Amino acid sequence: MIGRLEGKVAVVTGAGSGIGRAVAERFAAEGAAVAVWDVNAQDAAGTVDAVQERGARSAAYAVDVADSASVGRAAARTLAAFGRVDVLVNNAGVFDHYASVPETSEEQWDRVLGINLKGMFLVTKALLPALLDGGGTVVNTSSISGVVAGGGGIAYTSSKHGVLGFTRQLAADHGAQGVRANAILPGAVETPMTRPILERGDAAVLETVRSVPARRHAQPPEIAHLALFLASDESSFVHGAGYVIDGGWTAL
Repeated sequence: MIGRLEGKVAVVTGAGSGIGRAVAERFAAEGAAVAVWDVNAQDAAGTVDAVQERGARSAAYAVDVADSASVGRAAARTLAAFGRVDVLVNNAGVFDHYASVPETSEEQWDRVLGINLKGMFLVTKALLPALLDGGGTVVNTSSISGVVAGGGGIAYTSSKHGVLGFTRQLAADHGAQGVRANAILPGAVETPMTRPILERGDAAVLETVRSVPARRHAQPPEIAHLALFLASDESSFVHGAGYVIDGGWTAL
């Protein structure tokens, strides 16, 4: 059977672990070549190994998405190696450990917004000409913190609300030019970024996870299934949408 992304080239940021790695592996299983972007070169190399085990072409690029020069270099190298980009998954992100305004330093605010929101802008800007050239798809990782409070601190929640606005405006600006943009809004997902929070046993967090209708947190491959849908032609009429995938958290 022909994969749903057969012949496509995908760039996945934050692909060294967690949701990003699961997305890279899922895309590879559906026939895509995958450029793995991550700030951690060793983690990125590990994802490349996993992708290549599925028979797909892949390469790793060490990228700081909050730095325009780093993004520019990675974009140039990716296009030189793969020749095109059909799918962009903006997944790189950091957490703020539920810090409130008084607990958040200016440096922490700049770091969280720089990676979670500015980084998305820089990567999209660098790759948009390639996406426009072939009619591409952008999938942005937001969070339930993009629509409600309580899933993170002030910086994280602000950044994830911004991701949803960025996605909608991107769709409005470039949908008619053949580029679709949509967002994924996960709830609690067990990843290397969130595992310390879950293992620490914060009572409020654990109680929230236990109280959602699904009665558990998600695993990264479950989020990757949704990313595949939004990246594929199966979602051809979906523009500017935000898909909540939270085990029912926001339904309560």
